[in-house]
Amino acid sequence: MNVLILLGSLRADSYNALLARELVEMMPEGMSASIYDGLAELPHYNEELEGDAVPSPVAAFRGAVARADAVIVVTPEYNGAVSSAVKNAVDWGSRPYGEGALHDKPAVVFSATGSPRGGEWARENAVRMLTVAGADVLKDTVGIPSAYEVFTDGKLTDSHLRNRVAEGLAQLKVSLNA
Repeated sequence: MNVLILLGSLRADSYNALLARELVEMMPEGMSASIYDGLAELPHYNEELEGDAVPSPVAAFRGAVARADAVIVVTPEYNGAVSSAVKNAVDWGSRPYGEGALHDKPAVVFSATGSPRGGEWARENAVRMLTVAGADVLKDTVGIPSAYEVFTDGKLTDSHLRNRVAEGLAQLKVSLNA
């Protein structure tokens, strides 16, 4: 099973980038994952760009989502919501309405933040957006609070949080096998 990770942070070594790389390494047996690296190239969603000839970054993104068996959104929390990169990707992935690449796609949401809430509002926001976009979203999300304390040398070192991440990935696997 192929999982596509949509990384909402555009900084190379953000806590969410570290988390996304950990997710790739922690995939359960029988699953593989890759991080989509083109979110920054997507133009702002504009319905006038829809049609038979969408911009090439949009076509590439939609194709990658369509080929994936599931999607993981990894997002920072900016002003109580997902990053604009995630919002824009969900907008492009939801179109055309009812037929978009995200339609019926299993999805789960993760977030790593410096706050003690682990991006709770961003995770809630992502679940709502993905649900409206037609994805089959797991309601249980995984937040990594106080990320500056739990990553060492690029690795998530807190055993409780590692277990929580593993549980989130296991739930995604179960949803794929259902």
